[in-house]
Amino acid sequence: MKKILFRADSSSIIGTGHIMRDLVLASQFKDDNIIFAVQNLQGNINHKIEEVGYTIKILSSNDIEELISLVNRCQIDMIVIDHYDINYAFEKELKEKTGIKIMVLDDTYEKHCCDILLNHNIYAKEEKYKSLVPLDCKLRCGADFTLLRDEFLEAKANKKHTDSTLINIFVAMGGVDHLNINIKILETLASFSNIEAHIVTTTANRHLDELQTYVDNTDNTVLHINSNQIAKLMSDADFAIVTPSVVLNEIFYMDIPFVAIQTADNQHYMVEYLMQNNYHVLEEFNEKKLENLIKNTDVQLVNFSNLSYDEKVMILEWRNHPDIRKWMFSQEPIVLDSHLKYINSLSSREDRLY
Repeated sequence: MKKILFRADSSSIIGTGHIMRDLVLASQFKDDNIIFAVQNLQGNINHKIEEVGYTIKILSSNDIEELISLVNRCQIDMIVIDHYDINYAFEKELKEKTGIKIMVLDDTYEKHCCDILLNHNIYAKEEKYKSLVPLDCKLRCGADFTLLRDEFLEAKANKKHTDSTLINIFVAMGGVDHLNINIKILETLASFSNIEAHIVTTTANRHLDELQTYVDNTDNTVLHINSNQIAKLMSDADFAIVTPSVVLNEIFYMDIPFVAIQTADNQHYMVEYLMQNNYHVLEEFNEKKLENLIKNTDVQLVNFSNLSYDEKVMILEWRNHPDIRKWMFSQEPIVLDSHLKYINSLSSREDRLY
């Protein structure tokens, strides 16, 4: 049995994504002894680690000597580093002083001194790391290595069509929503009728009280705090408004149409990928642009119940036109049989947006 140390933090400033994805990665080391080295920062989700049953070691700082002492004291065999404030120089010194095997999670094509590098984002490319890591470093990049909890595999396999007349919108601006735009998004959605918004956040969100008050006074809006049912919420959704971060990897896997809103500089590569592939993305929140993108997504529906066969075929011709198709979530042409089955399944869900 190996001892594996995960070095990551969470807070109202850092967010919660590092810890959440590390928990998924840790679950793959089923026969090993997992320890998390974390700081006790304000708004942390260290309780999530304890809930799973892993050992926690509290660090007083991000000082390398304190970490080296912990590695030696606990006789750690491998360390997994998922931390934007730990760089190449830190990793190199850690390797030289301990000889430990180092695995690094990276999102932004930084230089690393490591034995294994994981970039599990859909945009990640191995070739971009060739001059950034040692020659013998094992690279794990792209959608084939996306970290997904078992609940997402189960939710996708069991996804069912619902007969609700409301459009279900999944909203996730990160566990802390540091730009405080959740309410602005809900205000934009309020301009549409027949929408039900499900917004997810955590107790690390400094604006939680304000958000809770807004939701309590709004119809067709449900607030989910520290939810353990994220995959189910995504599975039930017709559309999503999310950050271009870890959550977008999950949205892609669940095949949900979306608008992504950039909220941090480290989301640049995901934004670049989305733009190059004609997905809906905003580099900053803009109410009017968000409203227009929602109006021009695949989930915008009209009254299908009284359409003739010829009219249904005409809609398919519009949908498959190259100038239209390039803006769709799925850019492949749709065959007539699938189109007709889909339209018939929607005939009871008329006027969902207007």
